[in-house]
Amino acid sequence: MALFSRKRPAASTPLDGVDTVLADLDGVVYAGPGALPFAVDSLNRAGESARLGYITNNAARTDASVAEHLSSLGLEVAASDVVTSPQAAMRLLAGILPAPATILVVGGDGLVDEVTKAGYTVTRSAEDSPAAVVQGFAPEVAWTDLAEAAFALKLPEEEGGIPWIATNTDWTIPRERGVAPGNGTLVSAVHTAIGRLATVAGKPEAPIFEEALARFGAQKALFIGDRLDTDIMGASRVGIDSVLVLTGIDRPKHVLAAPEGSRPTYILGDLRELHEPYPEVIEKDGVFHVNGAAVRVSGADVEIVAESGVQIDLLRAGAAAIWASGIPVFVLRVPERLYDDPFHRP
Repeated sequence: MALFSRKRPAASTPLDGVDTVLADLDGVVYAGPGALPFAVDSLNRAGESARLGYITNNAARTDASVAEHLSSLGLEVAASDVVTSPQAAMRLLAGILPAPATILVVGGDGLVDEVTKAGYTVTRSAEDSPAAVVQGFAPEVAWTDLAEAAFALKLPEEEGGIPWIATNTDWTIPRERGVAPGNGTLVSAVHTAIGRLATVAGKPEAPIFEEALARFGAQKALFIGDRLDTDIMGASRVGIDSVLVLTGIDRPKHVLAAPEGSRPTYILGDLRELHEPYPEVIEKDGVFHVNGAAVRVSGADVEIVAESGVQIDLLRAGAAAIWASGIPVFVLRVPERLYDDPFHRP
């Protein structure tokens, strides 16, 4: 039984046959202003054989500023190579409301720039009778901004209320100092106040992926992310292969607990492994083997049958065994050795 839903030749790399590589940013390329180890060189090498594009749920910056940041890290990036959640939000908004309608914007320059480019009129006040609210993350978003959104959205949409689009609902954002609250926390604050749900444009929803696939003309895409609940789930929803790289938010414990629909095609410790043969998972008599590592589920126990000395192969074997069992991980006894986290190789 294979570890993942898509069959691939043994000993192929994750990049084999791929014409478009789509990479998330926070936790994949960088954390804060600085590049993550090995990310830039690995992506530049991937760009020698595939089209590179970058997808971000972060609505705080413009595509041009993101491209400038990536270029400063050593990547060759133009603004058109960057697909942002505000761009996906405009894709949604255009199907609901024609420009130049007035839009209440909760967010920063990245969102204001896209709303303006799409021909809409920007306001920050509910007193201007906006025709919709678009909400995205920015560090400067304050209680007063959330309050204006709540005032504008006080009526449910089915009772004549205006549309509400959120660029994304990521709960957290990785930063150099740790994990910080993301746009999902701010959207949740408005939701709690008014009892309404926003329509979401960014990952894991389809619009941001559809925008990227169309823009880059992808025939066989590979998406690289660091979060199961947004990156991997979103790629699965649009039917493209995915990489979970363990340099950002989600850790080995999260991998073992990943529900169906949020399971990556590949699990990598860092982006160097994009260029390395990816080991086949072999199941024999209920034991899942990855190279020299082997794991099985026996009743309520997850058992390590053998170790290869390569921690990530043990994780891959453990994930294969747990996922195939159909048993929720929280009712299993999982040895801590399975989710040790020494994946950032020297």
